[in-house]
This record gives sequence, C-alpha cells and structure tokens, in this order.
Amino acid sequence: MKIFITGGHGQLGRDVNTLLSKEHNVVSLGSKELDISSRAAVESVIRKERPDVLINCAAYTAVDNCETEKDQAFAVNAKGPENLAIAMEVIAGRLIHISTDYVFDGNKAANENYIESDPTAPLSVYGQSKLAGEEAISVHSSNHLILRTAWLYGIKGNNFLKTMLKLALTDSTRELKVVNDQFGSLTWTATLARQTEAVLSNTMQGIAHATAEDASTWYEGACYFLDAMAIPYNISPCTTKEYPTPAHRPANSILENNRLKQAGLSVFKTWQEDIDHFVKLYKKELIKEATPH
Repeated sequence: MKIFITGGHGQLGRDVNTLLSKEHNVVSLGSKELDISSRAAVESVIRKERPDVLINCAAYTAVDNCETEKDQAFAVNAKGPENLAIAMEVIAGRLIHISTDYVFDGNKAANENYIESDPTAPLSVYGQSKLAGEEAISVHSSNHLILRTAWLYGIKGNNFLKTMLKLALTDSTRELKVVNDQFGSLTWTATLARQTEAVLSNTMQGIAHATAEDASTWYEGACYFLDAMAIPYNISPCTTKEYPTPAHRPANSILENNRLKQAGLSVFKTWQEDIDHFVKLYKKELIKEATPH
C-alpha cells in the first residue's frame, strides 16, 4: 500500500512513519516540505504521489498561541484538512485524519466518557479550528476516518511528560504546581501509530475515538511517570483556577474508544501500562535529553 504522511516530522508522524515503513511504501513530509494550508501545493504533491491512503498528522497544536494566532490555527487545522480531503477525493483515496478531545466542552461528570456521537462544543480557538477541520473532511471526502485522540506523549518532540522530567531534574526540591481537576488519558504516540496501522485495512468511516484506557489528572499522570522514572520531585496539586492559561481547556477530556472496540480493532492498553513500557524502553534517553547541561 502506498501511504502519504503529512506532519511527518512531529512526534506522532515520526512514530507512524517508523511503523508503517516496515510494511508499506511511505512518503512522509513535514510542514516545511508541504504547507497543507496551500491548496495548490497539496494538489500538486497528491497528483504526483497518488497514495492509496493519506494520514494527516499535521496540526497547529500550540493551544494557547491559537488564541492570538487564530488565522494560523484555522489555516492549518481547518483549511489544511479541507485541502487534503479535496485532493484525495480526486484520486479516490482514503484520508485518515488525527483530531482532538478539545472539540468537546468537558462538562460531563469526571466519571463519564465522551463517545463519538456526543455533541461537540469547543471552548478554545484550537478546538474550534480542529472541529472545523473535521467538518470540512466530512463534506469533501467520501472515504475518511477521523481519529480523535488526547494528551499525546512520545520519544520525539516536546510534551507534558518531558517537561515534568526536565523540571524535576533541574531542581527536585522546587515545588511544581500541576493541575488536578482536568481529567484525560495520557496516550503514547507509539500506540496510536499501532492503532492507525490497525485501521488501515479496515473500511471504517466517520469518527472514532483513540486514546489510552482509563484516565488520570495531569497531576496524577506526572507523579506516576516520575515515580516510574525513579526521579525525585516535589509536585503539588492545584486547580485550573490557580493555573490560568489563555485557552480554556476541557475539565473532562476522557474519550471512550467505543467504535474501535465494537469493531474489535482497539489496540489500546491502560495509560499506566503504556507509561511503564515507555519508561522501560527510553529511560536513559529521556534522562539524557532532559538533564541540564
């Protein structure tokens, strides 16, 4: 199968490329090589490559910056997916698109998960732009699957867990305040890549949720990760109100992988199992990268 990856230099795109290149003919481009907000650029490269499947990992993910850079957020997160959908429709190809938990307002009780059919109501420009991307795909593509995920971390690029590790290694006695009233599922990009591989040969259409099983707060996730890394730390829980950010974030970002489970396609384990495996594989590399020089 010929597969084209956009956003190929991000932490998810790299893991998807590494995994799928073992079995498929993969072309992977980063944002500097292909600006998906350019209709002409997208149409030109898709006409040339003619992939069977395009996996869109490209996104403008600086959530707080999106509040002041709305045009850029919508160009990449909404217009980009529209361009990809139109181009893939011309060659009768399939589009797999990565979306987000931020399309929801998070007002469900903390013990209730969001399923694919729940109404969307994004709180932030980032969430609004990602929802607009989903809607554009549904209009312009007759063969697509949108995978909504959340709270990604991986060995490539920057993420929450790496930030916590770097802060703890810089000064383990310094008190760090971490939000303890937002709930979600820390999701390893390597597992999401395996999930993407699992749906390649399936004809599932529409929207499917794709996150690790079970949930935690950011505080609980940070503590679990640093304990697994055997790194001393001084982290205290705080509320969202005590840690204000430009973008409003959902209090409940827990997604239920309802459709993947019904189809017998889900490869996800609990977030704790994945962090344990992540640490086992990359502990030395993570410490080396995060240690102050």
